[in-house]
Amino acid sequence: MANTTTAANEQRRRSLRPLSRLSPYLYRYPRLVIGAIISLVAAAVTTLTLPIAVRRMIDHGFSSADSSFIAKYFAMLVAIAALLALASACRYYFVITLGERVVSDIRRDVFSHVTSLSPAFFDTAMSGEIVSRLAADTTQIKSAVGATASVALRNIILGLGALAMMVVTSPKLSGLVIAAIPLIVLPLVAFGRSVRRKSRLAQDTLANATAFASEQIGAIRTLQAFTNEKLVTGRFAAAVETAFNAARASVLARAVLTFFAIFTIFASVVAVLWFGSRDVLEGTLSPGTLGQFLLYSVFAAGALGALSEVWGELSSAAGAAERITEILAEKPTVATPAAPVALPARSSGAIEFRDVTFSYPVRPDRAAVRGLSFTVKPGETVAIVGPSGAGKSTVFSLLLRFYDPEAGAVLIDGVDLQKADPQAVRDRIAIVPQDVTIFASTAGENIGFGRPGASQADIVKAAEAALAVEFIEKLQDGYDTEVGERGVTLSGGQRQRIAIARAILRDAPILLLDEATSALDADSERQVQTALEHLMQGRTTIVIAHRLATVLKADRILVMDGGRIVEEGTHASLVAKGGIYARLAKLQFDTGASAFQGAAE
Repeated sequence: MANTTTAANEQRRRSLRPLSRLSPYLYRYPRLVIGAIISLVAAAVTTLTLPIAVRRMIDHGFSSADSSFIAKYFAMLVAIAALLALASACRYYFVITLGERVVSDIRRDVFSHVTSLSPAFFDTAMSGEIVSRLAADTTQIKSAVGATASVALRNIILGLGALAMMVVTSPKLSGLVIAAIPLIVLPLVAFGRSVRRKSRLAQDTLANATAFASEQIGAIRTLQAFTNEKLVTGRFAAAVETAFNAARASVLARAVLTFFAIFTIFASVVAVLWFGSRDVLEGTLSPGTLGQFLLYSVFAAGALGALSEVWGELSSAAGAAERITEILAEKPTVATPAAPVALPARSSGAIEFRDVTFSYPVRPDRAAVRGLSFTVKPGETVAIVGPSGAGKSTVFSLLLRFYDPEAGAVLIDGVDLQKADPQAVRDRIAIVPQDVTIFASTAGENIGFGRPGASQADIVKAAEAALAVEFIEKLQDGYDTEVGERGVTLSGGQRQRIAIARAILRDAPILLLDEATSALDADSERQVQTALEHLMQGRTTIVIAHRLATVLKADRILVMDGGRIVEEGTHASLVAKGGIYARLAKLQFDTGASAFQGAAE
């Protein structure tokens, strides 16, 4: 992901202030923001009144030995404590609620944005890393927007208020404190930048470890079948150790930052107290005033000390926000035109490839298809065969507008797909891939994925047409049975029949079949082939063919090699030519296999 961006983009991103990207989310909830600010200000102002009460007690209460005066002040202190407690409770409620709300919105927006990105993005991105950004990084942002930001704001208000009251209390002593502030703040800023860099590195290494774990867990059966538990455990342990070392470096930088801040701040307070004690001895400053100034100094020092710790946390959150920003900054390579051309309201299903050339972004020096031209008439069934790497699957990817051709045009119903809305294009297509995707939900929901909002009756009807109802009704809870992640509880043939039912439910005018019966036994294949023939009636169908039965049923056969169509015709005419197709057919007949293994891609 980040490794695929240009150096110019990286430089641009480093110059941004990642946390400022969160401000639009805060603006959505003005009541929570205003409530938090009012609570913060109330708590800070209440805290700043305490030194004044202490000064009056020292200078007036104890000197007059008036017990009633002292009692009133202590009662006032209790009232101030109650107000401070109420303000702090309100602050906690508002800021934590705001943090939860903002992070929920960020997670929703990031996931929505990720689903809108083109397949080219996922050719290089790791799903585990994306999940890490959705989970770990947003959790760190939640901490920043919630508790950390409120603590920072409270200490800023308290620190500035304490400094102002110090000036009012004793301008002379305040001058000494203010002169020392640059000596404290400038190193804090420098340390903070180091913390941010190290925090970003720690988050990146953790994301890599998470991505590796996600990939291995997803392939647990293959992992165990090859007895590679120790191998992957060792690799994950090494990744986790790398993440730990990066995190430790970040923590060490924050620890050094905290030490420097607290030591320099309180050393300056001691120095001020020493100068103030001399003024008290000389009679130019009352003991109560020195006590008031000292308390304000402690408040200011404490606020700066807390800010030093918060600065490190905010730097870590800035690293997380920067990673989130990188995803949000990604743009789909296949975008909807500003004024998309509408596809005809009634689709005929006509398809045309007009001198199309295309290379995958990860392999720009190798054309997947070049000068590809062919047409498919409405309602026609066309089979595409050819050796591995011939470009058969690329035809499907271009039809679905997962990618746009570098040259030429792909048309559906006479409309250039680059001028159309990708969603409008995909609405007219149903696909049954060879590598079937089954979601971790129920059997019925997996079929219903083909047409969101479909009734249960329609789902059952589609299952019947795909001959999936037979095994679904035997499941423990029928259509409500959870089938596990990637449909792990189903056989390959059952997963494929659910995918066929999903395509039947979609009821689209164009049907793409990547050998939809490849995982079925002979009897099931015959039955499903019958269902597919019924489904294909009246629809334009393109089949990536690996099985002879599908090829024989096709109106035309296109033979691809090296990204071009090298042969075209019926089964009989192509066999007579003695070319690539004839060799594939001969291989099948000679071996007695039921599939064009040589045509598999």
